[in-house]
Amino acid sequence: MTLIGYMLLLQMICDADCPITNLEAKWPGSVHDSRVFRASRIYQRLSLGEFSGVLLGDKGYACETFLLTPLADPQTPAQQAYNHAHARTRARIEMTFGLLKSRFQCLHHLRVSPDRACDVTVACTVLHNIASLRKERAPRVALDIVWDNAAIFPDNINGRLVREQYIANYFS
Repeated sequence: MTLIGYMLLLQMICDADCPITNLEAKWPGSVHDSRVFRASRIYQRLSLGEFSGVLLGDKGYACETFLLTPLADPQTPAQQAYNHAHARTRARIEMTFGLLKSRFQCLHHLRVSPDRACDVTVACTVLHNIASLRKERAPRVALDIVWDNAAIFPDNINGRLVREQYIANYFS
């Protein structure tokens, strides 16, 4: 999530090559990230099992079977390795936000109505994806995203079990 022009909260999903595969651009900046996610169509579809795989979210989200979060206090080497891999992988979305804002300087300080800001952001996202697909040279990125949000929803017990299974299978 990031704030655009101090009035719009964005939820984006990207893959490892940084194209944006899902975007929610309609929320005021005062709404919590996890509330935006829970109200999104992608959350509903993931909850229904329409997609395989998992998303990665920061500690502001509740751990779900389809959304893995970092451990608050990793104790074992496997848990520490998981958190390290989680942070490195999740850094792609930080890089994608940076690319989007570097490509489109207008996103730093939009001086338009919230509805218009949503339209501008969606247009910039489409253009970013076209540039990514065409392998256009990426601009230099200033990474300024803050990932520390406090969780407002409790972890799902099944989400914790899935996370522990990932740790056991891939990090032990």
